[in-house]
Amino acid sequence: MHERSSSRGRRMSAGAGKIALSLGLCLCAGQLVSTPAAHAATPAPVVAQVATAKAAAKVKPTVRTSVSTRTLAWGAKVKVTARYLNPTNGKAVTSGYVRLQALRNGKWQNWASGKVNKNGAVALYGQPKVSGSLRMVYLGTSTFAPQVGGRLSVKVVASGAKVLAEAQKHTGALYLFGASGPSRFDCSGFTKYVYKKAAGKNLAHKANSQQSVGRSVSKGAKKAGDLIIFRNGSYGYHAAIYAGNGYMYDSPHTGARVSKRKMISTNYVVRRLV
Repeated sequence: MHERSSSRGRRMSAGAGKIALSLGLCLCAGQLVSTPAAHAATPAPVVAQVATAKAAAKVKPTVRTSVSTRTLAWGAKVKVTARYLNPTNGKAVTSGYVRLQALRNGKWQNWASGKVNKNGAVALYGQPKVSGSLRMVYLGTSTFAPQVGGRLSVKVVASGAKVLAEAQKHTGALYLFGASGPSRFDCSGFTKYVYKKAAGKNLAHKANSQQSVGRSVSKGAKKAGDLIIFRNGSYGYHAAIYAGNGYMYDSPHTGARVSKRKMISTNYVVRRLV
């Protein structure tokens, strides 16, 4: 009995060894067969990396910007020009749109937009009215990345147009002797207020005294926004602001309102303050 049991045990051990060997070969064969199959599909992380690499391949153009003037009169327009180049080959970027923006109250406002031309350039116009910063923003394409140009500072100075615009604001205000704004005016009080507000000029509250401010201009050379002092002999008795084409803005007399009307006399002097 003991010998038969031992012989049977040896046969079972041999069989188990063959099974194990067989499984081992199958497993190895499975590894050999499955290894190429594992490389047939690209893992998701690799796909994401490829997509990221393609997105990062956009070229960021170089930009040169300029303004037609750094100092301009109120109401005038400024031209801002930008030229875009491909830094990899130095050639012009000939596609894409650009926006002209102005910094106002801490935020960039869109003013104008245009398309880059065949030379990689675009020129846009703005009317600042106050001193501040401008910039050009390239919006990008499928090939080129967006690009924000540097700040361009411009200084806006007072002009006859600004004086006239301020005078127009008060049309309809009632005359009041001795008043100098902001809702009631006499004649010299009106000119005093307007020039202070529009140009920072300090005028005396008397028409005769206002004859000496600014610089003298001939009647034939007067422009809108100039100060007009009507005289009786050489004494200045009434002040107004020239509006162009023989008209003026003034606060005439009790019962009247600030308005634009025809010049009242040919005896006057012209003073230019801006």
